[in-house]
Amino acid sequence: MCLGIPGQVVERFSDRPDLASVDVCGVQRTVNVGLVTDEGLEVGDWVLIHVGFALSKIDEDEARASLEFLEGMGQAYADELAALSRSRIG
Repeated sequence: MCLGIPGQVVERFSDRPDLASVDVCGVQRTVNVGLVTDEGLEVGDWVLIHVGFALSKIDEDEARASLEFLEGMGQAYADELAALSRSRIG
């Protein structure tokens, strides 16, 4: 199963505008945000992440609802978080 996980942008890299540091449940990873930079991505914004790529910008209410739903899924969510923690971009 492939899941999109909400994460909050905590840092943008001026030397790499296609990358950002994103926090997902306390895990910070570098994520490719090239697909959503046209949406005016800023620190504090929420994005939906899949395999190291931000697929879309979402609002905080949608992010919170998605996180609650994913936490209720159990193992599939744990597997996706583990995959995120192993990913390396940049």
